Amino acid sequence: MLNAILWAPLAVGLVCLVLPRRLVAPVAASGALSILWLAVALVIDFDSGTAGLQHVVDESWIPDLGVRYMLGVDGISVFLILLIALLWAGATVFSAFRVTDRPRAYFFWLGLGETATLGAFLAQDLLLFVLFFDLMLIPFFFLIGSFGTGDRVRATTKMIVYTLVGSLLMLVGAIATAILASDQVGELSFSLAALRENLLSSGSQDWIFFFFAAAFLVKMPAVPIHGWMPDAYRACPLPVLVLLSGVLSKVGAYGFLRIVLPLYPDAAVQFQELIMVVAVAGVLYGSVMAFTQTNVRLIAGYSSIAQLGFITLGIFALRPDGADGAVLQMVNHGLAVGAIFLIIALLFERAGTEDLRELGGMAMRAPVLAAMFLIVTLATLAMPGSANFIGEFYILNGVFQAKIVYAFVASIGVALAAFYAIRLYQRTMHNRLPEGIASREISVRDGAVLGALVACIVGLALYPGLVLERGEASVEAATAAVQEEPSTLARAP
Repeated sequence: MLNAILWAPLAVGLVCLVLPRRLVAPVAASGALSILWLAVALVIDFDSGTAGLQHVVDESWIPDLGVRYMLGVDGISVFLILLIALLWAGATVFSAFRVTDRPRAYFFWLGLGETATLGAFLAQDLLLFVLFFDLMLIPFFFLIGSFGTGDRVRATTKMIVYTLVGSLLMLVGAIATAILASDQVGELSFSLAALRENLLSSGSQDWIFFFFAAAFLVKMPAVPIHGWMPDAYRACPLPVLVLLSGVLSKVGAYGFLRIVLPLYPDAAVQFQELIMVVAVAGVLYGSVMAFTQTNVRLIAGYSSIAQLGFITLGIFALRPDGADGAVLQMVNHGLAVGAIFLIIALLFERAGTEDLRELGGMAMRAPVLAAMFLIVTLATLAMPGSANFIGEFYILNGVFQAKIVYAFVASIGVALAAFYAIRLYQRTMHNRLPEGIASREISVRDGAVLGALVACIVGLALYPGLVLERGEASVEAATAAVQEEPSTLARAP
């Protein structure tokens, strides 16, 4: 099943390259929906009672280098796989009725991007993870550079420079990890399971930790290495921005849980407070910037920085409850920000502007759109009763038990989220309708796409345990190493 989920998007993209133009969009949309059904089947078939990997694929790939083609899914990744498939299906269907310029290339790059992203979440070999992590850059370079707006060349250049530097550092760290652990493993191996059982010395962990942390924090992005974000968000096509903000940013947070905590636990403990400072800075900076921006894209973009700060804070509480909340919040944020960017696309089609000062009155003849936007807004500000509230509660509970000062400071971000979320909703949906702007209801076609995301938001609000219960055992296993005494852990020289 994992091979089918992983490679089907690329196969659909390759088919789109050779199809007649009129068939490209419907085939791409059908393919994306089929992959979504596979992801749903994966979740249904998932055994929540085990912390180990399921549906494992393990084949020798490059024997001389110890690289294996190894895939697997556990409670941490299973709902993130579903999130990827859901947002990709939404972005593809939304684009299918709008992309008229070079659709073959557009949907091919979308397919390659989905395969690369799924690969990063499924890989159980460290070098395979790095390869998929780097592969994600290529399709988004072309999607933004070829189909974006404004100064898209400058935007893609900055994004590639930032992320490529982090990726190269991570590659060095991965190779160093395998070589340093090879004497204790008995051979050169990049298997995550083997590396977890043969940890490096504390000194080696320290410098490799920074290489991986740099790559993951750039990808999220985190303050102060977020300089690529504003330009990329302005230039990116809005359906692609659903994926960039809703999915790709989670790869960094996932990497901390999957790679950093299990493989470099001593370094994670030693530099816990440093990463927590970065996370809290992201919460406060992102919240303040979201409240001061007038471009609706950047309001959502900076709010994402704040939310990812919360997620990082939960992970580096180094407690299972904080990490549980982080996993739930990754899913929550992906659903909410994906819906917001689709709504922004709909607002732009009606108003012809993304300037918040020139918008207003959109709810006048669009009550269904306004109602959906209200649900998304309440989820974004973590209204009690929403799954976002549960996620933040778990995170803050873990941080309060670990580092109480950081929890108090981060709590300010909860209040600031209400300001920027309500401001965005109020200024776009209500007030006076500006001249030259039409208020019209969402179409059935677009309503089905947006409604699916809203339904998932409501569903998780009613039953957040769907994610928490299935992820609990895997999260405890991922955080176990950082809760052990250093003297009890095996160490490679």
